[in-house]
Amino acid sequence: MKGTRSRQPDITPDLLLRAYSIGLFPMADSADDPELFWVEPELRGIIPLDNFHISKSLAKTMRRAPFDIRYDTAFEEVIEGCAAPAPDRPTTWINAKIRSLYATLHGMGHAHSVEAWQGEELVGGLYGVSLGSAFFGESMFSRRTDASKICLVHLVERLRTRGFTLLDTQFTTEHLKSFGAIDVPKSRYEKMLARAIASPHLKF
Repeated sequence: MKGTRSRQPDITPDLLLRAYSIGLFPMADSADDPELFWVEPELRGIIPLDNFHISKSLAKTMRRAPFDIRYDTAFEEVIEGCAAPAPDRPTTWINAKIRSLYATLHGMGHAHSVEAWQGEELVGGLYGVSLGSAFFGESMFSRRTDASKICLVHLVERLRTRGFTLLDTQFTTEHLKSFGAIDVPKSRYEKMLARAIASPHLKF
């Protein structure tokens, strides 16, 4: 993981929002580690909202509407799903402090979830932080094929509709690159972030 890293044991919700506004975000070494540290990547992952694309197979799946998509109805359950071990992710960086902080941000209107449901079963989702016209994606999980991917598509549609200008993914992965994610240098990212933060806080 490239970028600035510094320990910070006492992070409050207000401090967390200020950190996002200058390009920092917190992580933990593991779910069992009570401490957090700030991360500031030299290369920042973003998904340009005007260059988002999906595969033909995913578009076909979405036309079948296999999931009921909801917003902010089960925020803490989404974090729990993201923190749970999975075959491709045996460990997680989401510890108890992160769960508590982001639950508080949710109550403040600055953290949100996109959820995929089958009946009354939560089968996938993602969560992140909104500030100004920026949305900072944090994590996603899937218990059914394509559930998290479909949540991401709905997130982008919602951000576009509501006037958001920046979708921050923190880092890029091959999975995110398939949707159009790119790496931008820290200097360029800081300018994009400053413009987004200067915007009035948008309703998610």
